[in-house]
Amino acid sequence: MISRFTSPCSTPFVPFSYALSGFGNFVGQKRTMFIQTQSTPNPSSLMFYPGKPVMEVGSADFPNARTAMNSPLAKALYGIDGITRVFYGSDFVTVTKSEDASWDFLKPEIFAAIMDFYSSGNPLFLDSATSASMDTAIHEDDSETVAMIKELLETRIRPAVQDDGGDIEYIGFDPESGVVKLKMQGACSGCPSSSVTLKSGIENMLMHYVPEVKAVEQELDDEDENGELTSQLN
Repeated sequence: MISRFTSPCSTPFVPFSYALSGFGNFVGQKRTMFIQTQSTPNPSSLMFYPGKPVMEVGSADFPNARTAMNSPLAKALYGIDGITRVFYGSDFVTVTKSEDASWDFLKPEIFAAIMDFYSSGNPLFLDSATSASMDTAIHEDDSETVAMIKELLETRIRPAVQDDGGDIEYIGFDPESGVVKLKMQGACSGCPSSSVTLKSGIENMLMHYVPEVKAVEQELDDEDENGELTSQLN
């Protein structure tokens, strides 16, 4: 029996509720939205629960403002000074800030941006064809080894990582070296515990159930390799 992977950096759910209210286009039509927040192992990232579905399938990561242009909500969040990353899960939005930014100042603006988006009726993505990554979908031409790796990632590893406000993208497997390449997303990107999660958790599980796997390596974003992205949308 294959047990579910447990992230070593998991945190208990301690929600913070925030209510926003306003008035619609008609007099007396009041709209109220209760947004909860949850801390993550990454002190620079917070999960925001709008109480409504976010992603119908999969997840979406926006490591910089350029990649957010296809999503009105992500674009609006990047318009807030101090935001460095946005990630969508099934029912939450993970927002990452710069080290010198304060959550006390950012939270009200983030809450307002989320409420404005959901009250606008706009789609989450302008181009639905690029909405979600399906990197762990098993294809006919996948080898048995790759299919097993994808199945473990999808059913045992990703759920635990998503509980921490992030995700893992499967990049590829080299059968000659036995190396699996993964990319950390959301709160997991830049998290102080990400290397522990990658090596002590994910690598150990994949090597245990898939003997062909010899190591797991993290593929970094260009921003991770060159330093934190600081450019923002005007």
